[in-house]
Amino acid sequence: MLSKKVVELLNDQVNKEFYSAYLYLDMANYYKDENLDGFYNWYKVQAQEERDHAMLFMEYLQQNSESVTLEAIAKPDKEFKEFIDPLKTGAEHERYVTGLIHNIYDAAYQDKDFRTMQFLDWFVKEQAEEEDTADSLVRKFELFGTDAKGLYMLDSELAARTYNAPSLTL
Repeated sequence: MLSKKVVELLNDQVNKEFYSAYLYLDMANYYKDENLDGFYNWYKVQAQEERDHAMLFMEYLQQNSESVTLEAIAKPDKEFKEFIDPLKTGAEHERYVTGLIHNIYDAAYQDKDFRTMQFLDWFVKEQAEEEDTADSLVRKFELFGTDAKGLYMLDSELAARTYNAPSLTL
């Protein structure tokens, strides 16, 4: 049985993951408006991944006979003035999400809730990958993005990203 605190944190994470998807869709729309279809594609795929993460948290709660509480999703409040702005916001956001996952893990650890800790292990690993990828995009843009040819190549690289469903099964 999950503790009240862990259930509350997991429910909150459902909404945080849906917000992440919303934020990434906002970034995708920014790039679409700027005719950077590769960047648009990359963030559209990222939004789908975040939606799937929310669904995994929902399913975990339901498998543990807990109710899911969906709250309103806040409107993203970031303004993007330069092409690099969404990239930096994305990297910052991934570090924030990592902190949220660690917080849930800590609560589960304190409760000796090994099942939830095992469930969260996948997210801990996923967040390390997410942070690395987001930081890499910022570095690549800083290296190549201010040059028109470099921006074109980076946009082309990001256009090749395809959606892959999460590897976690419950």
